[in-house]
Amino acid sequence: MSKVLSRSEIIDMITDGKAIVIYKNNVLNLTPWIPRHPGGEMAVYHMIGRDATDEMIAYHSKETVDTFTKWKVGKIDYYWENLLPPIQGAVYRKESITGQSRSVRESLDSKLDNESTSSFEEIGTSISSSTSSIPDTAIEEYKGLGYPSAVKPVVPQNMLITEENKNTLFPVTEEINPKSSAIVNPKVLMHNYDNGLTHQDLASLPSLDYKTQQHLRDKYTELHELVIRNGLYDCNYWDIFRELVKIGSLFLYSFSFLKLNCLFLSAVCMGMAWHQMTFIAHDAGHVSITHNYQFDNLFGMVIADWFGGLSLGWWKRNHNVHHLIPNDPVHDPDIQHLPFFAVSVRLFDNVYSTYYKCFLWFDKAAEIFIPFQNYLYYPILSFGRFNLYFLSWSHLIRGLGPRHGKAAWFRYFEICGLSFFFYWFFYLVVYKSIDGGWNRFNYVLVSHVATMLVHVQITLSHFAMSTSDLGVSESFPSRQIRTTMDVDCPEWLDFLHGGLQFQAIHHLFPRMPRHNFRRVQPLVIKFCEDVGLSYSIYGFGEGNEIVIGKLGDVAKQCSILLDATRKYDGDLY
Repeated sequence: MSKVLSRSEIIDMITDGKAIVIYKNNVLNLTPWIPRHPGGEMAVYHMIGRDATDEMIAYHSKETVDTFTKWKVGKIDYYWENLLPPIQGAVYRKESITGQSRSVRESLDSKLDNESTSSFEEIGTSISSSTSSIPDTAIEEYKGLGYPSAVKPVVPQNMLITEENKNTLFPVTEEINPKSSAIVNPKVLMHNYDNGLTHQDLASLPSLDYKTQQHLRDKYTELHELVIRNGLYDCNYWDIFRELVKIGSLFLYSFSFLKLNCLFLSAVCMGMAWHQMTFIAHDAGHVSITHNYQFDNLFGMVIADWFGGLSLGWWKRNHNVHHLIPNDPVHDPDIQHLPFFAVSVRLFDNVYSTYYKCFLWFDKAAEIFIPFQNYLYYPILSFGRFNLYFLSWSHLIRGLGPRHGKAAWFRYFEICGLSFFFYWFFYLVVYKSIDGGWNRFNYVLVSHVATMLVHVQITLSHFAMSTSDLGVSESFPSRQIRTTMDVDCPEWLDFLHGGLQFQAIHHLFPRMPRHNFRRVQPLVIKFCEDVGLSYSIYGFGEGNEIVIGKLGDVAKQCSILLDATRKYDGDLY
């Protein structure tokens, strides 16, 4: 029989650097599995100390789910309240084996377990007084997976947001006019703006207490089971065949126009082929075609690397973190685009990216670009594919993907694939088949700009949505719906959107074939109505207006910040 582990014992294991995750009341130690995890180590790190049942079921096949308990080291017989993962800034201290220290820790655990019914002030006092009683010799700083010295959570560690403490956690002072005030701290202005957005999020969401969030999780589980019973995880291979025919036809047109020296049309068709390949590689990366890990990834790497020049392994590592922590300025690489874009004023504060493991400096370049980002949105996205080349090669050269297990060989296959792509496209097509440096430059530029729509499609679903940090109690379905927007369009336009205009549905069911998203939409809308979540869906034109408006609002805040900073610095001296 498995041992029942106390909250103290679980915290101690995390303090020792172990990757402890809760799955259906089972305590799993995933530490030995991290080097072999096909989805990358970052995805595991963000689940440490959390009940990751919903996430683990959503992202893994039934066969994989059935193997989770092989990492079981114990169980819990009580309701688990999430811990902040170390990678997100948590600092845990290890107790001594002495009775005195153990009794202090048990007392602290009791107070933490009652956190949801305590006021913010009472909790802060309790924790402070308890930890101060622990002897210095019984304390060890956590030195494992996280970056506690660099990452500062918006919500205090493991704190539950309640109606009573939200104004203390997210204070909004009286509006300050930087032009009339003698001295205005620019950080106050930015915190006011960001906290105001958080208050709007809290007003539109169900309560973040664990009872309410558990209700959301239960209803999501019912929805997931309904989706499975209706066969909506089954892939229609005719849809995939049609995708391949479209891609093959576009390549054929491109090479035909190239032979006829119609370079512009050839470049446009080449870019459109890459655009369509992105969608089918996305399916393969999520193992949503055959649901066979090795086959889908091999198929995806052939499409993405050998014919598209982009690393599927890089995308999977990046994309898995994005799915788990969507729209968090500190953790989600998909919204970390300084110095060109900032979708949150938190990015003005030199945040530490836990994905890139470096500071995202709000430097002089950012001060130049961000105030005009709403005007630069489309021009900069036109060149997005060049950045993806850099990220792909960087991922493979640095060996950031799994180096052990069934995904270890992907790196070498991808290096060969990217090398082949650069050979056939840049050498055989651009250099050998096109005369004149200017013609070659235009061909490369036009073919790459033609892929811009996919970058607009991806950013459209997230750039305008919430970037708030709402603490550890928020459930998986709440976070996905809060941070994701769907795009409404007629079915015949799915060709351009690739089915990924249903991003909210995709985030709830990441392994589902995208051709089934439209069929699932009514079920998701009904689910949101039942649990009180706001399902955001806009037309393509309206969605673009909202994104541009959001970028414009943040750009305006940047201008205010720069103006206030100059005034503030001048007044100080």
